[in-house]
Amino acid sequence: MGPTQEVVGFVAKTRYRDIPPEVIRLAQGLILDGMGVTLAGTIEEGSRIVHAFIRQIGGREEATVVGAGFMAPSPLAALANGASGHAMDYDDTQLSTSKEAVYGLLTHPTVPVLSAALAVGEKQKISGQELILAYILGVEVECRVADAINPRHYQSGFHSTATIGGLGAAMAVGKILGLKEESLARALGIAASMASGLRENFGTMTKPLHAGRAAENGVTAALLADMGFTSAHNILEAKRGFFNAMAGGYDEAKITGRLGRPYFMQEPGISIKPYPSGSLSHPAQDLILELVKKHDLHADNIETIEVGTNSNVPNALIYPMPKTSLEGKFSIPFCMAIGVLERKAGIAQFTDRKVREAKVVELMKRVTLYVDQELEALGYDQVRSRIRIKLKGGKTIEGRADVAKGHPLKPMSWGDIGEKFRDCASLVLSRKNMEDAIEFVANLDRQRSMLPLIRAISGGKSTALKVKNSRVKGKRPRSKKWSGIQKR
Repeated sequence: MGPTQEVVGFVAKTRYRDIPPEVIRLAQGLILDGMGVTLAGTIEEGSRIVHAFIRQIGGREEATVVGAGFMAPSPLAALANGASGHAMDYDDTQLSTSKEAVYGLLTHPTVPVLSAALAVGEKQKISGQELILAYILGVEVECRVADAINPRHYQSGFHSTATIGGLGAAMAVGKILGLKEESLARALGIAASMASGLRENFGTMTKPLHAGRAAENGVTAALLADMGFTSAHNILEAKRGFFNAMAGGYDEAKITGRLGRPYFMQEPGISIKPYPSGSLSHPAQDLILELVKKHDLHADNIETIEVGTNSNVPNALIYPMPKTSLEGKFSIPFCMAIGVLERKAGIAQFTDRKVREAKVVELMKRVTLYVDQELEALGYDQVRSRIRIKLKGGKTIEGRADVAKGHPLKPMSWGDIGEKFRDCASLVLSRKNMEDAIEFVANLDRQRSMLPLIRAISGGKSTALKVKNSRVKGKRPRSKKWSGIQKR
């Protein structure tokens, strides 16, 4: 049995009761985070253009465009929500199962899968458990395929979230539709031929479009398969199939016998982003904020800032002097400058205006990104970063960070995720709807319908969610008992 059949067998046979409780809790946190970054992303210009494009196309009102207050055909709603979810580069990042892998070449797993599952789940009127199950299975497939593929895939220019996210999205939607193994294999084959997305578009509106198209492709592939549309039955491993054509091969040991054993969310895990920027900048952002606050540093007293890391980082953080907020998300000089000047790195810091401020531009000129040979020798599995700050009086301050907050080794609690959600959702939702949505997701496993949640995050008229009413199985909501993302 090849990887294709193993994937579709796993998706078809896994039931909600087979999922470990810890994985369900992790999924609830990741789902809340994914919804939050999607809501925040709707204010971006690229998202608004996508919304206008979808309105022009029109069609059946099947699924909600999150944060925008209108509905669209389910594939197009998935497109819009996926593009918004990645618009701020604030969505989660999968880790690798081996130290030989390159951090960052994997996917942003939640947004393509969740966007597809929400769109079709709304149309199908599924329960909270059905949403959780489809999401977990889609993410598991996406992460295992991405972990197994030859790193050449990413290094040659493909964006893994775009190419592999659609495979996970197709499996999530296929589960919602109740597809059997043969149909799931056809959905996977269709989605694999639709896969695309190039890293040259990083720093532009097209990068978040990648996640949107992955979600849309997943929905389209599963719907076509459900209608009898055909494709190859061995698309992953075939000589002219996904792994070989797009990467020159794969590591069979990273996918065969690995699906759900354990779930990828458990080991090695998925990082939730603490900052709305490229994940390879995050350890350095954590560290600059720590050093600035600890030593009460100010821009006027700083002569230079040197940031050392491995040679993989400059390949992704490609803008030494960004001109836009999108470029700033992939710029170490900008991330360091706002860390010093603003002592924070949230949504309000990653704007075109901030990138172009004279004091920011002046400080960026004093920041250098270099390959630190000691960190290079440790490999690429983590974005280990060293910062050396030379003060004008001659003093030098330095530090090192291997992981950032939100990494499984430095996890966010449910409260942390809730605060991030509020920061994101407050851009488009009322406080009432924000709090109701948090409470609803905390109890998602006991919700008989996900439709009240969709109404709360739609961005349209306020719809109160009464999570203690008949839609919740049981007597009390469990949000206060939610254990959060725990250290392993």
